[in-house]
Amino acid sequence: MNKTFILILIVLAVVLVAYNVTLVDFENPLVGNSVIALIGIAASLCAIVLMLIYVTSKKIEKKINEED
Repeated sequence: MNKTFILILIVLAVVLVAYNVTLVDFENPLVGNSVIALIGIAASLCAIVLMLIYVTSKKIEKKINEED
């Protein structure tokens, strides 16, 4: 995967987090559609973390290959 695609995925996940935050009813966050929004927020945050781990692993792989 190239950097542009990863950046697009991260931006898309951030947009999904922002959208899902607007759907959460903060008076009753564990009722109805708020639960679905919270699951969407958690899934988007997981996607962001996974993409950042992937980017970091590629940087480490590049440094290891340069040393050899």
